[in-house]
Amino acid sequence: MSEYQYYEFLAIDRPLTREEQEELRSLSTRARITATSFTNEYQWGNFRGDPRRMVEQYYDAHLYLTDWGTHQVILRVPKGQLTQRAVEPYCFDECFEAWTTRTHLILDLRSEDESGDWDEGAEDSLGAIAGVRAELASGDHRALYLAWLSGIGAWALQEDDEEAYQAAVEPPVPAGLDRLTAPQRALADFLRVDADLLAVAAQASPPASAPWKRPGKKELAPLVAALSETEKDDLLLRLALGDEPQLGADLVRRLRGEPPVATVPGQRSAAELLDAAHALATERRQRAELVGVDARAAKLSALAADEEVIWHEVENHVARKQAARYDTAVALLVQLRDACDHVGRGLQFRQRLAALREEHQRLPGLLRRLDDRALG
Repeated sequence: MSEYQYYEFLAIDRPLTREEQEELRSLSTRARITATSFTNEYQWGNFRGDPRRMVEQYYDAHLYLTDWGTHQVILRVPKGQLTQRAVEPYCFDECFEAWTTRTHLILDLRSEDESGDWDEGAEDSLGAIAGVRAELASGDHRALYLAWLSGIGAWALQEDDEEAYQAAVEPPVPAGLDRLTAPQRALADFLRVDADLLAVAAQASPPASAPWKRPGKKELAPLVAALSETEKDDLLLRLALGDEPQLGADLVRRLRGEPPVATVPGQRSAAELLDAAHALATERRQRAELVGVDARAAKLSALAADEEVIWHEVENHVARKQAARYDTAVALLVQLRDACDHVGRGLQFRQRLAALREEHQRLPGLLRRLDDRALG
């Protein structure tokens, strides 16, 4: 039996050298490799490479997708832009793991759903999701909270331990969960974050502040002038070496001070969130059912108002004495029966139906169809 696996890697902060591309070619002869990407699909067999190691050494973002329900994203963020201490409260079992290399913090986000349907277009998600790297670097932690929500949502499907749910308290709640950015929305969809669970979580999320804007020359000039000669020499040397693609953004944050991370302390347990999400889903379904009932009632009333027109159509179809016409006539009669019952004219309908059967008692094809639909 064939199994489908999709691998994609993106180099965002710097392109790969030709030598690095040749090193990666040894892992797969069929992969599509460029200076900024690595893509491969498998119907049989497995990839020889280690995606985690590839992200540590070469790439800034990775997506892995299978037809047995695995959705995985790995992101690499420079250490100076996001700390492991800030990330740790959001880590959750194997659904969200984080570790550091000499230069980067690695985030491994995973969703498993063996019973889920195949997500059309999921292979195209990495380009949209990769934008959360810059958001995390700017102090926006909504992507971290989304990964945690995905984890407890999957946990609820697998476990039935109320004490564990009560003991698991949510991490700090970022601002703006009710208004996700496009990259965050793409991540939430890929990690299968339940919409009701997200809606409940957003109730404790403060409003999002205005986006942090890069300052202009007028604001930066006096801040740069205030740096010591030693600091300037160090910055120029690091810039000349070219090993830190985010050096400019890091310098701006250093000059202005880190932008505040807009969060509030987490207070709700996983059990509270899951129960509230279940209640919200139940309420939504009940509202939908009521809307459906109202719509059906309106339709039946409209049909009852056209009773004579429908009887005329039925008689015309029966008069043609064709099997297809009998089917159409019986379908109309079923609708008309329900409509007459709805408005309290069921007895009159059945009397008229009995007269129709009596009139056409020599049409066995019609009578059989009426019996099959309980139109007696």
